[in-house]
Amino acid sequence: MLVKDVYKLGRAGDIKKVADGYGRNFLIPQGFAVLATEGALKQVQKIKAQAEIRRSSQNEELKGLSDQIKDVVLTFPAKAGDTGKLYGSITTQDIATALTEKVRFEVKRQQVDIQPIRTLGEFSAHIRLTMDLVPEVKIIVHRDGEAAEHAVEEEKAEKPKKSGGKAKEEAAAAEEAPAATAE
Repeated sequence: MLVKDVYKLGRAGDIKKVADGYGRNFLIPQGFAVLATEGALKQVQKIKAQAEIRRSSQNEELKGLSDQIKDVVLTFPAKAGDTGKLYGSITTQDIATALTEKVRFEVKRQQVDIQPIRTLGEFSAHIRLTMDLVPEVKIIVHRDGEAAEHAVEEEKAEKPKKSGGKAKEEAAAAEEAPAATAE
């Protein structure tokens, strides 16, 4: 039986069946759960009520922070190859550190929900403040030495150029062909 909210498992007061090792080695020692005995089952309503009060107070406190985080854009300069693949990666720790500096509130790497970034471009990451508050942060990874805005504009401009470039080449080739036959 869960005593506290656990991400991707359930809310306080829920009764869940978990692997023996997960319960014995993590949930119970960390104080997230207790064994679902008859005595514990009698306290389910009390635990749910306390958890609801605690959850609502946390949501009230962190609502302003959530609104502040939604507007944040993080930029990371990184060394990358010609194909746009990074020499290394931008990890959740890097994102948490940069976000902590911007909003002046400690964000732990476990709260950042994204896989390590290994290419140039724009990404979005979810920051789990509570089970209910999960704002999204925009992340821009640009080549080291270039401006972030320039890298994003260049990336967007490259995509239309590829499709438009072929059409222009074909039109130029079509114009040259009649000229060659006329000579």
